[in-house]
Amino acid sequence: MWGFYLRHRNLSLVGANLGLLTLAYLLAFALRFDLRVPPAFGRTMLLQLPVLLVCKGIAFWCLGLYAHSWQHVNLRGLSEIIRGNAIGSALFVVSVVLFRGVEGFPRSVFVLDFILATGLVGGTRLAIRAAAERKNAGAPRRIEELALIVGAGNAGIRLLQEIQSRLRLHTAVVGFVDDDPAKIGLRVSGIPVLGGVPDLPRLVKEHDITTVPVAIPSASGKQLRRIVQYCQAAGVRYKVLPSLGELVAGRVMYTQMREVKVDDLLAREPVHLEAAKLETWLRGKTVLVTGAAGSIGSELCRQVARFGPARLIPYDRHENGIFALDAHLRALFPALAVRSVLGDVLLGNRLESVFAAERPEIVFHAAAYKHVPIAEGNIIEAVRNNILGTLNVARAARAHRVAELVLISTDKAVRPTSVMGATKRVAELVVRSMARDEGKFMCVRFGNVLGSAGSVVPIFREQIARGGPVTVTHPEMTRYFMTIPEAAQLVLQAATIGRGGELFVLDMGEPVKIIDLAHNMIRLSGFEVDEDIPIVFTGLRPGEKLYEELQAEDEELSATFLDRIKILRSANGQPDMTAALGEIERLVAQGDSPALVRLLCRLIPNYRPSELALAEVHTPTGDRPGLAPPRLVAVASA
Repeated sequence: MWGFYLRHRNLSLVGANLGLLTLAYLLAFALRFDLRVPPAFGRTMLLQLPVLLVCKGIAFWCLGLYAHSWQHVNLRGLSEIIRGNAIGSALFVVSVVLFRGVEGFPRSVFVLDFILATGLVGGTRLAIRAAAERKNAGAPRRIEELALIVGAGNAGIRLLQEIQSRLRLHTAVVGFVDDDPAKIGLRVSGIPVLGGVPDLPRLVKEHDITTVPVAIPSASGKQLRRIVQYCQAAGVRYKVLPSLGELVAGRVMYTQMREVKVDDLLAREPVHLEAAKLETWLRGKTVLVTGAAGSIGSELCRQVARFGPARLIPYDRHENGIFALDAHLRALFPALAVRSVLGDVLLGNRLESVFAAERPEIVFHAAAYKHVPIAEGNIIEAVRNNILGTLNVARAARAHRVAELVLISTDKAVRPTSVMGATKRVAELVVRSMARDEGKFMCVRFGNVLGSAGSVVPIFREQIARGGPVTVTHPEMTRYFMTIPEAAQLVLQAATIGRGGELFVLDMGEPVKIIDLAHNMIRLSGFEVDEDIPIVFTGLRPGEKLYEELQAEDEELSATFLDRIKILRSANGQPDMTAALGEIERLVAQGDSPALVRLLCRLIPNYRPSELALAEVHTPTGDRPGLAPPRLVAVASA
């Protein structure tokens, strides 16, 4: 019998609905005539019954009521039942008036039938749901965890229902916590709202709470940091729902709860993209991204692919990285033409052939050496890659009349104290000096991105996994942070307003102390600072600064009409780079790093070389045995 029901479930639901509608119609006549229907009206009742069932059957089918589960009816389902009955009753009235006339048909039956049909169809479903819930509630249940849900909104209610409906979770919800004073003291879905977030430590102790699910998918980084602090003070485990972007169609699943990540604590308000403008700009275009296998480059590829370019050309010398990116893009965007290219920005001939064959209209240049200590010990290669690589890309773009070139720069280019920062500053000068009327060459400068290869977050995560210590260079070191998707989205947004020669700066928000980041990551991993995982200060490395800046003393920030994007204007104007670039090419070819450091100082008056770079300058060229890279310690740099 059950197997027959499963095979013919929809037919069974249709039959059950029509049976309830028939009963309601017959009861309407019975009530109209005090349970004694005259024979003449009885014939009318039976003759019009098929018409009623056709009218209501069509209305129910159009609203999809036959596909609704009777055990999971909710307020929305009840409103659909009311609508279906109202539409069906209206069709029935029209049919009676047009084809029979209302003479001899009791008009009060129309109203009684609507009321009874709504009550029977909706009431039956509610009764089935209540019976199912009583069955679950009465079933033996082993409780292993007591939960206190943070957030008594829609997500919290759906999470409560999910926990209550899954016996295998062995979890009981004691109450809600919510910062809305109007909710405190109320019962939400039968569960009390016991207090606000500051009450968490007290409530955890009073009710022996073992876990705190945070059901606020839209919580900002600041809100989540506050909740986590109270949970840590209470000494209780906590988990968070996926963000709104991670949830699918608003569905909340307890099994989707995950540990709080440092990205959650540092997250800012989401970027509001001007999607229509970006689509107009990118649709049908051929876009090339250098350094496409890197953190920013790969995210730029993903973001660009969303807006329908004709072709996307990821360009990188890292074979494994470009292979993985190619497979990822083809899986996510099967209709997109992806032409992945193995190539090095240092190979001018390779760039020339790719630009000639693919004819890119928009180029994002993200390829660069970015690690400060490595660049300090490898001056020639840092200059070659960051300056001459940029020069090669810009020359190819100009030769093939690329409409727009966007250089990805860094806050380390501001008053640089490192070779890496100095080379990126010169790269900015190169791109801006080659800006021309028929094309738009521009730069976008921003700080550190969370989770990029070799950045502080993965380093800390690895150190914590090893049992410590977590190494930080200085207790006062601060850095600006943004997520990789946020950075890529803002780069795209800035590029849409560029006219050529601009240096855009992204709003990085408030700087974050690296020591605070270390504390949070240790606690989020379930450990106590110093007791379980020690923090060791190693001292600043060559080229590092305690604080990063987004503008120099001779630069002025101006707002744009786009949120979080500003334009930098220099009081000193744009220098002619032609002679300097020729000199850089000659010195790189000769391997003369002391002369390169001196040239960087002339090109960037506010560049303050590190002791390591100065040692290179003061070492006689003939006696220099070759400078070994500095000893590296995995510490929080940027």
